[in-house]
Amino acid sequence: MLKVGVIGAGYLGKKHLKIVENSSFFDLIGFYDENENTKENLSKNSNYVSFDQIDSLIDATDIIIIVTPTLSHFDLAKKVIKAKKHVFIEKPICSTVEQAYQLIDLEDKNKVFGQVGHVERFNPAFEAIKSSIGSPQFIEAQRFAEFNPRGTDVSVVLDLMIHDIDIVLSVVKSEIEKVDASGFSVISETPDICNARIIFKNGCVANLTANRVSLKKIRKTRFFLKNRYVAIDYLTQNVEIVKVKDIPKVKDDLSILVTNAEGKRKKIVIENPIITKHNSIQKELEDFYHCILENQKPKVSLLDGARALEVAKKIMECI
Repeated sequence: MLKVGVIGAGYLGKKHLKIVENSSFFDLIGFYDENENTKENLSKNSNYVSFDQIDSLIDATDIIIIVTPTLSHFDLAKKVIKAKKHVFIEKPICSTVEQAYQLIDLEDKNKVFGQVGHVERFNPAFEAIKSSIGSPQFIEAQRFAEFNPRGTDVSVVLDLMIHDIDIVLSVVKSEIEKVDASGFSVISETPDICNARIIFKNGCVANLTANRVSLKKIRKTRFFLKNRYVAIDYLTQNVEIVKVKDIPKVKDDLSILVTNAEGKRKKIVIENPIITKHNSIQKELEDFYHCILENQKPKVSLLDGARALEVAKKIMECI
């Protein structure tokens, strides 16, 4: 078992603490939070050990999970890596791209592993279908959330859209040619709504919309390819694949048939793969555990986090 410490015991930090506590892969050593009320309440109502000093927690562990506001990510991760401990950083990796690449250099020099918490990569719906997506020609992503003051210290691009940026970059194997975006604030001091259009050199176009002042939650992505598209619902963890095929010689009375502008008739086939559901945060932490033990690059590396941040920053510059 690897010894784990958590820095930051807010809403998401508590989720990490509970998962690590119940995991057969990890030994939860304790946590640190600068808020005295949080430390006192959590220590009183749980079995978690509260540390008064960050350095003491780092010294006692093999892995540190950073679940603090983005502005503190760089200094904390730098301290962890220099102590030659593995680090898991909740998204976004850092405040600036320069900081992210500094962490990558430190990771390499100190021979440790770092992973960024882009949790949708471990969503069972995405995991089940990623190998079938291929090379999409057009991607449409919508990520809407009800307003919550938590997270509004950064724009909706870093709060929500960065999840879809990471997904797109993991699928499209091409350099970016152009980024366009628009956005505005409704309640926060930073943008609450954003629409971004990412054009890749291979011709693929990704249209991303994020909204954190919505009346309902939506987390969906559709990947369009020649003769088919794949739709993922991250909330319900469901997948729908719609394929366009030639009409077979033996007709099926239940088939959906369409005729295109050239008069060619096609058959529409809808598939709903069976998804084995799981806790995505637990899956990403356990995947990190196996990467450390097997000396393999994490699925969402610090470099992946830096690239997602780089695109997010370009979008924010457009706004």
